[in-house]
Amino acid sequence: MSLHWLDILMLTVYMGALIGMGIYFSRRNNSTEEYFVGGRSYSGWVIGLSMVGTSISSVTFLAYPADGFKTAWLRFLPNVMLPIGILIAAYVFLPFFRRTKTTSAYEYLEHRFGPSVRVYGAVTFIIGQLLRISIILYLLSLLIHEITGVSALMSVLLAGVFVGIYTVIGGIDAVIWTDVIQTIVLILGGLICIFVIINTLPGGLDQLLDIAFANNKLAFAEVVDGQVQETSWAFSLSEKTGTMMLILGLSTWLQEYGTNQNVVQRYAAARNIHEARKAMFVSMINVPIWAFYMFLGTSLFVFFQVFPTQDAGEMLNGVQKAEQILPYFVINYLPPGITGIVIAAALAAAMSSLDSSINAISTVGIHDIYRRHYVTGATDKHYLKMAHIFASIASVIMILGAILLNQTETKTLQDLATILIGFVAAGIFGLYMFGFLTRIGNFLAVWIGIGAVFLFSLWTVLSSTGVLPESLKVPFDLYYTPFLGHILLFATALVAALLLMNKTKEKRDLTNLTVWTQDDQPIEH
Repeated sequence: MSLHWLDILMLTVYMGALIGMGIYFSRRNNSTEEYFVGGRSYSGWVIGLSMVGTSISSVTFLAYPADGFKTAWLRFLPNVMLPIGILIAAYVFLPFFRRTKTTSAYEYLEHRFGPSVRVYGAVTFIIGQLLRISIILYLLSLLIHEITGVSALMSVLLAGVFVGIYTVIGGIDAVIWTDVIQTIVLILGGLICIFVIINTLPGGLDQLLDIAFANNKLAFAEVVDGQVQETSWAFSLSEKTGTMMLILGLSTWLQEYGTNQNVVQRYAAARNIHEARKAMFVSMINVPIWAFYMFLGTSLFVFFQVFPTQDAGEMLNGVQKAEQILPYFVINYLPPGITGIVIAAALAAAMSSLDSSINAISTVGIHDIYRRHYVTGATDKHYLKMAHIFASIASVIMILGAILLNQTETKTLQDLATILIGFVAAGIFGLYMFGFLTRIGNFLAVWIGIGAVFLFSLWTVLSSTGVLPESLKVPFDLYYTPFLGHILLFATALVAALLLMNKTKEKRDLTNLTVWTQDDQPIEH
């Protein structure tokens, strides 16, 4: 399609503002301390909104409305555990990262288990993030292609270069502030869509709710044989139930807010622990935002029940992808100018994840690997220059990965990339829990646990690809693989530590490294 000049104007203003912010903040980046953690000077509300932006991606803008449109609210269920996960992380995990001037989440692993485990955590993070941002950029390019008609390859190049420029030159300052703007734009875009739907329906909001309830569209349910059926609440590893989704949700959010570098870097950027904790509480607004986008999908279902079209019907019955429903609505039912704002919201959803990951990759690459093990005595100016280079390399790899996805059998490669992300990061939360919750174990016990999880993950990958005979396939839903991997690493490392306890004479100071050995000194940083 060809965009109206008003839409082009809105997009140009939005993109120009982001680039302008990158250029503005580049003037402040005269040290790695500023480039990586913003001088540790940010207030909680700014950090919190940027964390919201980081958590929001194309999944929020495309997949949640698609689920609400085609099925019901089962995908949303894990998100209700976010506040509980944040409360635990804020008072149990956060102090471990604020007692010293932490820059990377993986510094803790070296203090607790030694440098090899720190490198393991850093390398798996970098690989996983490179795969993740390649997939997000690929999905973003499809959206740009569908909305604007620009070729998919050119969409990858335009979006990738654009995000890379303002992230590389602006550092964490640009990431934080652009994420704040992108969060606001995303919310605004969704609100506009809801307003248009309610205003267009003859019966307004009442009609919307009536049709939604009549079709069981607001329930925690999934589609089975073409019918929306409420999920079971039993405990089961062989199927997705409500109880298991809640357990998985808690595990996911504890990992996100207790070990994820994208989040820990925000803790480090806050001016003190109180502001960092405030930021965590602010980020709870993710829950109503996710719920809002699920409700937007439900609203689209009602809208196209009242005003049916062939395309919407095909998206509902699976002939076309349900993820196309919101772009389809935006293109065909929003007025000029407003369409540009909502397209900007779609771009914001993806870019807020891409910029955070690029900066985090640069931070980990320099702080945990390059400065720690390769060039240990250089000036800070040298490390700042290398940080720009690392961020640029990450941007290039992201673009190349998205191009590869675009030019290959997409579904197969995307599924493989998704599996690999889980594979390289399997058990990392269990590793941190072993460190936080026990007073035993060293690098040897941890590496035994890592080896066990590697074999477990290999088993699940082979099982998912159909290589193994039926008798050797995993007896659980592969959806639970990361969760089980965390438990396996914790348990294996614990057993190994107990068995090796009498054979290792190494005694290390664990002050402030476990929940049982924290001192009573106030946390100043």
